[in-house]
Amino acid sequence: MTHHGEALRRLVKDETLVSQLKADYTQAALSPVNRAILDYAVKLTRAPAQVTQADVQTLRQAGLTDRAILDVAQVTAYFNFVNRLADGLGVSLEDDETRDENGEND
Repeated sequence: MTHHGEALRRLVKDETLVSQLKADYTQAALSPVNRAILDYAVKLTRAPAQVTQADVQTLRQAGLTDRAILDVAQVTAYFNFVNRLADGLGVSLEDDETRDENGEND
């Protein structure tokens, strides 16, 4: 989350939101659609075999189109793939201590 947290921090420019997401996204001040997306992404990550049409319907009810739902599923699957590949090869990202205040490597 450190690496992705930095990118999110630069994108949203909201330190409180980023801190809330890093600690526990379920306690963050999120829109209903963003909460639905994150709930789906967590379920797809932790229990992919348990994802059902009801989960997809929840995303539709939150306002996502089928194309947006496909995007969410693909991005979630891609990050899961990349993280597992990196973990499986013992790759680690630099920690925050090696970055300056602008998020750049020292």
